[in-house]
Amino acid sequence: MDDLTWHRMRTRNWIVLFLMACAGLALPAQEVSDGGTVAAIRALEQEWTVGQSHNDNRVLDLIFDNALIYVEYGKLVTKGEYLARVKTASPELNQVVMEPMTIRVFGRTAVVIGTYLEKQEQGGHRDMKRWRYVDTWVYKKNGWVLVAAGATRVSH
Repeated sequence: MDDLTWHRMRTRNWIVLFLMACAGLALPAQEVSDGGTVAAIRALEQEWTVGQSHNDNRVLDLIFDNALIYVEYGKLVTKGEYLARVKTASPELNQVVMEPMTIRVFGRTAVVIGTYLEKQEQGGHRDMKRWRYVDTWVYKKNGWVLVAAGATRVSH
């Protein structure tokens, strides 16, 4: 096994452990009994989608924790790197359609699992990709912020 493959596997394992630790921090999931929290997280997920599709880093900066780690194509991406990429993207070429999501609340931590459809147009060619994602939100003194996220492409 080469160093790059080993590093990717190790990184992926750390992310999985982090998400499992976040999920195990609290009491049983409260999706149904905590409708206000679930609605707030659902709205933040939508704000993220709209903010990204409009290259609105101001909105994204507010909902992303400064220590955000995003797993993108197997690479760990910081908040700054993510915002820099969004800033230079062509908003008219991309559309993200959110599909049903499941939100589990564990005290001051919420884990979101869902899928979205990404539509892109490049050089007159339309491409659609479906992604499955896991997002981890934490309630801090100023409200809910995204601390960890990752997505992987769903093959047909």
